[in-house]
This record gives sequence, C-alpha cells and structure tokens, in this order.
Amino acid sequence: MNVKQYLKTTKEIPLKKETLIHLILIHNRIKEAVSEVLKPFDISIQQYNVLRILRGQNKKPANLSTINERMVSKMSNTTRLVDKLISKGLVDRSVCPTNRRKVEILITNDGLDALAKMDEAVDGAEDFLTGDFNDNELKTLNALLNKFK
Repeated sequence: MNVKQYLKTTKEIPLKKETLIHLILIHNRIKEAVSEVLKPFDISIQQYNVLRILRGQNKKPANLSTINERMVSKMSNTTRLVDKLISKGLVDRSVCPTNRRKVEILITNDGLDALAKMDEAVDGAEDFLTGDFNDNELKTLNALLNKFK
C-alpha cells in the first residue's frame, strides 16, 4: 500500500509521519478483514479475543481482571463483552465458591465449538493478509515492530 497514492497526494510526507500513517492504514485493513470473516458468527473481534483467552485457560475459570489484562485491545468493556457472550451461550459466569465477591468466567462447549469454526475463518484471513510475505520477512517485520514504544 502506497501511502501517497492512498491519500491521493503528491506532497512530500515526512518519513516518520508516513510510517505511522502506513501503520494506521494497515491496522484498519486488518481489522476490516477479520471483522468481515467474524460477521457470519455474529461476533466482534473483541468477543473473539475473550473466547480465545478463556480457551487458553484450559478449563480453568478466569475473572474479569484476568481477561482484561490479556485483551489485545485494552479499550474494551470486558463486562459488556462477557455479558454478550453469555447471552449467546458461549461462556458461563458463576460466583466463586471460596470468595463470593469473585466472579468466574468459563467458556462453554458450544463456545469451544464455535471458536474452532471462527479460528478457521480467521486463519484464512491471516493467510490472505500475509500471503505476500515469506517466513523470514514476517520474522524481520515482527523484529522491527518490536522496536515501537
């Protein structure tokens, strides 16, 4: 993606500014592609992230704080996301038997099944988005991105 062409400008853009604009445009493209493949499942990217976190707990419950800490997007309202997933039957919430102030959240079997199907769709989008890169280029890109503050 050529930033100048995308912005329809011939004006010179300072390199740092062009780099950041480029990253924003790529970020938006990735979000659009992943959102599109999750649309048939009626799941947002943030809800998908919650399901993946809960699956990663290996059948151990998580609390809202744990989920929030592991979210890719920290701007998400975790309580609202969990409530939506509960209403869809993909997660369960219960009160911790040893600490009644603690709420435990667990992915359901239906949630695991749905997540496996979503994973296939997301994997396809990831393959499409990164299809022009080889493994060495992806490793280099990741190393460069790790330098961002």
